[in-house]
Amino acid sequence: MTTYPPIAPYDEGMLDVGDGNRVHWEVCGDPAGKPAVVVHGGPGSGCTPGMRQFFDPARYRVVLFDQRGCGRSTPHAADPSTDLRHNTTEHLIADMERLRTHLGIDRWLLMGGSWGSTLILAYAQRYPERVSEIVINGVTTTRRREIDWLYRGVSRFFPEEWARFRDAVPEDGRDDLPAAYARLVSDPDPAVRAKATDDWCAWEDAVLSLEPHGSPHPYGDRPTRARLAMVRITTHYFSHAAWLPESALLHHAPRLTGIPGALFHGRLDLSSPLDTAVSLTRAWPDAHLTLVGNTGHKGSEALRAQLTQTLDAFASSPPAQ
Repeated sequence: MTTYPPIAPYDEGMLDVGDGNRVHWEVCGDPAGKPAVVVHGGPGSGCTPGMRQFFDPARYRVVLFDQRGCGRSTPHAADPSTDLRHNTTEHLIADMERLRTHLGIDRWLLMGGSWGSTLILAYAQRYPERVSEIVINGVTTTRRREIDWLYRGVSRFFPEEWARFRDAVPEDGRDDLPAAYARLVSDPDPAVRAKATDDWCAWEDAVLSLEPHGSPHPYGDRPTRARLAMVRITTHYFSHAAWLPESALLHHAPRLTGIPGALFHGRLDLSSPLDTAVSLTRAWPDAHLTLVGNTGHKGSEALRAQLTQTLDAFASSPPAQ
């Protein structure tokens, strides 16, 4: 068994988090089980039903939520009139803490990857007393050097695709491609927004195109509304380096001392440089890094099996109610 069978939520709702935003949440599994929360990637990708399946439903009380502006949360970022000023890392940290309080949870396990890794680390360093364990797949901290690698440095492997990605924005905006695309996907002209979304997703797909597992177009094949929201939110966050001081999450990793951490990273992941995961492991005394061969950012059956096994092991500790 790689993951558990599909399961439906037994409770869900919309949490008013202020600034006109309502965050969709759901809970599945055992109401008396060990609390865990899934922190999705993107930014702006939203949760999927498959994320529930990493957890033993007989032992976990699993919380999933769609971050501001995406999934089933409102207002949705696909609408160009949706203001993203109140959609920042600080807002998302506050939303998570508000949701924990709303659900009456004392401490919870945090699980997620990619952008979710950054948000998990930021939340856990702010509220370490509220975190029982951390499981991360695809370690990122959204430093400017990581963003520059993803949208410029990795171009050495895909020069033609990157040239198309770069040339799709005005020449005076090419020094900061995330910021240039952020402007394009907020343009009042729907045709401009649609083209910029397509161009952004084509580049993201190109970066993952050498991986042996997963869909060949994991970004481009998403529904139109979901893609536009994801690109608007991603460019908004990455053009501001998630509003985090450079390397802050690595510098403050000792705040996680005492929290068991299981970190997984695919050796073939070109989008998220491995050195970030190594640096985090060195700075966080209770973290263990597992490198998964023949696996990239899109994951694999082997990686999913290891995540499930790790969560099974953590489930044996007492529920943190």
